[in-house]
Amino acid sequence: MPLDRILRNLLRWRSVDGPQVPLRDLTVEESRRRYRAAAIRPRTAERDGTDRVTVADEKIDADDSTPLRCRVYTPETDRGRVVTYLHGGGWVLGDLDTHDRACRLVAERLGAVVVSVDYRRAPEHPHPVPLRDSIAGARWTSRVFRDRVHVLAGDSAGAALALGVALHARDHDDVPIAAQLLLYPPVDPSLHLASAGPHAEGYLLSVDDMAWHYDLYVPDHDQRRDPAVDLLNADLSGLPPAVVATAEFDPLCAEGDALAAKLREQGVSVRHVPGPGLVHGYFLMHDLVPAAAARGELVLAELDSMLDHI
Repeated sequence: MPLDRILRNLLRWRSVDGPQVPLRDLTVEESRRRYRAAAIRPRTAERDGTDRVTVADEKIDADDSTPLRCRVYTPETDRGRVVTYLHGGGWVLGDLDTHDRACRLVAERLGAVVVSVDYRRAPEHPHPVPLRDSIAGARWTSRVFRDRVHVLAGDSAGAALALGVALHARDHDDVPIAAQLLLYPPVDPSLHLASAGPHAEGYLLSVDDMAWHYDLYVPDHDQRRDPAVDLLNADLSGLPPAVVATAEFDPLCAEGDALAAKLREQGVSVRHVPGPGLVHGYFLMHDLVPAAAARGELVLAELDSMLDHI
């Protein structure tokens, strides 16, 4: 279907002063400021229930005893679930604040405590540090919120980290995971699928942006063969059930489609939720784009239903 009308107007508005400067032409700090400016919006009187979620910042220890922040969201209606949430932003951008609204929504809709992990980011901390921090975050969640149904969740780069944590948990049997929520995950560091797709540029995220992210996250190309990075070629058997969401006008759409298919081929229960007319990052647009909000609600409803049957 065509690009959503509101998103089309948003893209036009962003280009009023000319094409947006590519990420690789900005410093990392400039890129982070731009990402925050786009993602953080004033919270007015909420009508979606997210104002009933209470929030507290906590500390956890990474594997090297570095203290990491996490933000814990507790819903008014608690259904005995917990979510370790890993934010997106290409392993370089994004933080607890940029994904605050999304985590509130997950907590409220699922009746789950949500633990948003402030993992260290590239380029200051390249692979495997963000993954190790994410594993430490999942362990902390499992220890502190014992006996709850535990979901690993993330959007974009955070979805790739969540899948990497699931692989580690499977192989080391140290964190019981009931399900995964993977929102438009990057799983092919070669970017062959993204480059061959029809939406490689012009829709908020470009293939060149992704190449920049990978250059900072995994500068050693040999490390890109690590199954926790080259996820599309990893052994995915034995993983917990997953909801995989994709967006039609996203260069990563074909990767997400291929991931859902491979998970299913390797015996993993999958619910694939496509995003017709939507772009990468739509889960953060709940307050701006009605079509994005509706699709986000559907994604969470699919996860809710999956958890009810576990």
